[in-house]
Amino acid sequence: MTTDRATARAFVERLYAAHHGEIYAYLARMLRDDELAADLTQETFVKAYRAHETLLDPNKARAWLYQIAGRTALDELRRRKIVRFVPWTGESRGSAASAEDLVLRARLSADLERALLRIPPRQRQALLLAELHELSGMELAQAMGVSHVAARALLTRGRESLRQALAVERAQSAVAEARRTQSAGAPARASTHRDDGQERDRRDDRDGGGGRSS
Repeated sequence: MTTDRATARAFVERLYAAHHGEIYAYLARMLRDDELAADLTQETFVKAYRAHETLLDPNKARAWLYQIAGRTALDELRRRKIVRFVPWTGESRGSAASAEDLVLRARLSADLERALLRIPPRQRQALLLAELHELSGMELAQAMGVSHVAARALLTRGRESLRQALAVERAQSAVAEARRTQSAGAPARASTHRDDGQERDRRDDRDGGGGRSS
């Protein structure tokens, strides 16, 4: 898409107004630092401005932005060597979380968050884009920078990896919960034993005292 600088700037500003919230939410889920996610959101749109001529179809601008954001995030993660998916606790676009942000957080349980940590980053990226940000098959392919067939394969492998990782996480959670329950019950049992012992001592004292008085 060949345009002059002023037109390109106006186009990217419209993209920013329409999509910067969801791009931030996506980056915040790919990174472990909310402030970094905000910085990389800005960087994504700067790169979009610089690369506006690579966008052949303006109707595909959303997927194009996700592609730029994904590459920017993965570059940062590789640099840090901390490719991971962590619970996002930040806020976007002001002092209060948006409705979109609240929905994203509500749809991710603690077990699912940890399970996503276990799967390969490209599979995790595909799942995030398809399941949380609801990109279509063609949009996913463009955002991932691969063919439609390859994107579907990544998504299929990601779902299977997640299913297996989630089973492990749920099993570990069940074990941890059983241990917590057992630990919580131990003081109560000990207290019951102490109370029983004290009651026996009192009975013994009464019995012994009665014997001496007779």
